[in-house]
Amino acid sequence: MTSKERSYLKGLAMTMDCILSLGKASLTPEFTESVAEAIKKRELIKINVLKNCLDDPREIAATLAERTHSEVVQVIGRKIVLYKRNNEKPGIEFPR
Repeated sequence: MTSKERSYLKGLAMTMDCILSLGKASLTPEFTESVAEAIKKRELIKINVLKNCLDDPREIAATLAERTHSEVVQVIGRKIVLYKRNNEKPGIEFPR
């Protein structure tokens, strides 16, 4: 992903609401599966890491990206933004 594409995705993520929240159970297989489904459907998702989750949000983001074959767009505080292009039905078009 180029820096221009990453910047564009960050701009899109600014207006998005978090669609998933990660609590004290941390990364479970079920949570990872729901992230994979959401990414397949939306391409760009935002995840909220709750205060009762003791794990580091950056480590969580890296693990989720690896398990879902997606890319970490950004981690700000306790918010994680992930992106994975849907080749069958792309929804996000990058400006040229």
